Amino acid sequence: MVSVKITPTSNITILKFEFPEFITKENYEFKNIDEAKLSPLAQKLFYLPFVKTVYISGNFIAIERYNIVEWDDVKDDVASQINDFVNGGGSIITEAVAAKKVPVSIYAESTPNPNVMKFVSNKLIVKNSVEFKNIDDAAPSELAKALFMFPFVKEVFMDENYISITKYNMVTWDEIVQELRAFIKDYIEQGKSILDESKYVPSAVQEQQLDHNFDKLDPTSQQIINILEEYVKPAVQSDGGNIAFESYDEKDKRVKVILQGACSGCPSSTFTLKSGIENMLKDMLQDNEIKVEAINQ
Repeated sequence: MVSVKITPTSNITILKFEFPEFITKENYEFKNIDEAKLSPLAQKLFYLPFVKTVYISGNFIAIERYNIVEWDDVKDDVASQINDFVNGGGSIITEAVAAKKVPVSIYAESTPNPNVMKFVSNKLIVKNSVEFKNIDDAAPSELAKALFMFPFVKEVFMDENYISITKYNMVTWDEIVQELRAFIKDYIEQGKSILDESKYVPSAVQEQQLDHNFDKLDPTSQQIINILEEYVKPAVQSDGGNIAFESYDEKDKRVKVILQGACSGCPSSTFTLKSGIENMLKDMLQDNEIKVEAINQ
């Protein structure tokens, strides 16, 4: 008889259900019941209204929940359903048909930062932005770890359908861009794991902007975040970067932000902050004393 062990993860919305033995050699991520055709168990789990995503890898099943419930209220029932299904002879994964390559289009796009190239996919890569400064940071992402094996890759930033790569000055983009484009294309087409969200620990800045933490901020900070999200972020994303709110000092009227991806270390970022973002906040908040500072510029 199989009995799964319930194990928390660094992400409060994701819980692991571990088996005593390996259940698959591959990594799977299912976002809905239609995607879960290879897993009868995952399909069953999607009938639970709070199940958002199902991950199957190694000796565990990880489930991401919607915020309509807390894990403490439902985790035992979920574990019982998994145990009953497996002990009743149900299949976790049906791997009878070899996985086929999924055609993916990848193109390279230059950014305002001469050391950063943006590689854009016609398919979703990650749901939320993630940044890896080195190979140690990249433990949750097999793709990022593989990219760091190239000696010229300095940093990796992923967001939705693109990857921004920062290079060392030892090479020019003309020498490496085609190699990286081909590598990323082949990696995604083979269906390999890109990001294990159960292992990814959001930064303090990302945590701060989650709904339950956003509500704790002062009204001006909330306004600033909304302005950045609606008016600024789409523009910097198109350049292969990201901007995140870090803090607002009401006494000093100073807004601190974090620049990521192509925006980090970009020669034009100072101009963008002062002539663009700072002026926008002054105008929309009707406060000419507002100052904007990037703490990692």
